[in-house]
Amino acid sequence: MSIQDEIAKRRTFGIISHPDAGKTTLTEKLLLFGGAIQEAGAVKSNKIKKGATSDFMEIERQRGISVATSVLAFIYKDKKINILDTPGHKDFAEDTFRTLTAVDSVIVVIDVAKGVETQTEKLVEVCRMRNIPIIVFINKMDREGKDAFDLLDEVEQKLGLRITPLSFPIGMGYNFKGIYNIWDKNINLFTEESKQYITESVAFDDVNNPELETYIGTEAAKTLREELELVHEVYPKFNQEEYLAGELQPVFFGSALNNFGVRELLDCFVDIAPIPQPKQSDKRLVRPEEDKFTGFVFKIHANMDPRHRDRLAFIKVVSGIFKRNKPYLHVKNNKKLKFSSPNAFFAAKKEIVDESFPGDIVGLHDTGNFKIGDTLTEGEVLNYKGVPSFSPEHFRYINNADPLKSKQLHKGIDQLMDEGVAQLFTLEMNGRKVIGTVGALQYEVIQYRLEHEYGAKCSYENLNVYKACWVEATDNKEEFKEFKRVKQKFLAKDKHGKLVFFADSMFSLQMTQQKYPSVKLHFVSEWE
Repeated sequence: MSIQDEIAKRRTFGIISHPDAGKTTLTEKLLLFGGAIQEAGAVKSNKIKKGATSDFMEIERQRGISVATSVLAFIYKDKKINILDTPGHKDFAEDTFRTLTAVDSVIVVIDVAKGVETQTEKLVEVCRMRNIPIIVFINKMDREGKDAFDLLDEVEQKLGLRITPLSFPIGMGYNFKGIYNIWDKNINLFTEESKQYITESVAFDDVNNPELETYIGTEAAKTLREELELVHEVYPKFNQEEYLAGELQPVFFGSALNNFGVRELLDCFVDIAPIPQPKQSDKRLVRPEEDKFTGFVFKIHANMDPRHRDRLAFIKVVSGIFKRNKPYLHVKNNKKLKFSSPNAFFAAKKEIVDESFPGDIVGLHDTGNFKIGDTLTEGEVLNYKGVPSFSPEHFRYINNADPLKSKQLHKGIDQLMDEGVAQLFTLEMNGRKVIGTVGALQYEVIQYRLEHEYGAKCSYENLNVYKACWVEATDNKEEFKEFKRVKQKFLAKDKHGKLVFFADSMFSLQMTQQKYPSVKLHFVSEWE
């Protein structure tokens, strides 16, 4: 099979939402339909022993939330589907932002009762900035929630999307009868007894057919006809080119927990979603069908298997074919590396693969060579852009709570920081270690993982910092020297040796910028 055929078979997408909208459950059900798993594990309750397949970290099983992006793949209708299930919790948004650099499209999950929530707005904004094609899935239709048209209005107004429904609910909550599939022109009926089984749908080319009443009753049939008429009048017709350009967003309704509306979503997704797309590097636009392999690291995960202390760098293949045991250039370090056991992920199972194609995600065993954003090529010197570190919002000193385990603590912090979950700074003045995070929950996750994966204990002390800014050196040597002398107490180095200024207030930041105009301060670690 040619590389063109392999590219045409692939669909790589991310699932994003606010916490508790049912994102991980939807991922599970997609895997179920793809035949990748035999039974779905609910994320709802701590009592359920079988955790969700995509939540492989112990703390995720305990808290019932996803704190790391999971990479999963399955085959459906001869297409290779790569899913990146992202954390919904705002404290882990940075992981999600980085994951969006590795996907070609996204599915946004919205809870029928809660509607559009703040975290969803932020994530969709990032997708719109990058013109990523979006499909909206309105979940939990078997529960009481907002009216379908009110929800569609909310999605349009709050998320700034131009939408078109491709399925429509028949009732909701207690009166939920099923879904009319506008895309395939058929009806899926919902019965309480068939909750955990996938029921066959009834073909219905014409909703005016009197037979409709026998399936859903007179009242529901009348309402459905009126609502579908309104849908056709108010919303634009689906146009695949507009969807692929990020200008039109299809909407589906369903209940992931009850397998309802998921197949319709998946069938349509396979038909319309984009194949792997070209990606801009600092030198040129790289196309997937090029002969030579290129790819970039968008995620690092320490201790995928705590028994083996393994650390995986996740690489998105952008162009060419990635081959096992072939030497590739690590552009930033300018050294050749080869990989004897590259991993692909089929549901919860890792498999060693000989070849991977554009759109695929490969896990490479890493001994510390990689950091997020690194590029691998067959020799060409180019770097993929757009995987920066953001300025943290919370800062704490980290202290060793068990002096006998200082080596384990050092190693644990070193590896966990490489994942990009949090950032490590070392104060210039006294060498004390400071951890900066986007959200406070990350401190709990770090503490838990240090203890359970590395056998190390840590404690924290608050540190009053308003913002961490990366410092760009200036041509004005005298002014830069003076800045470093006066601000010595507030200077630190990040993990990669870059100079960082800790401003303790907005006022102090403004005064510093006025006093040392030639010293440039940045809120992201990579600047143009």
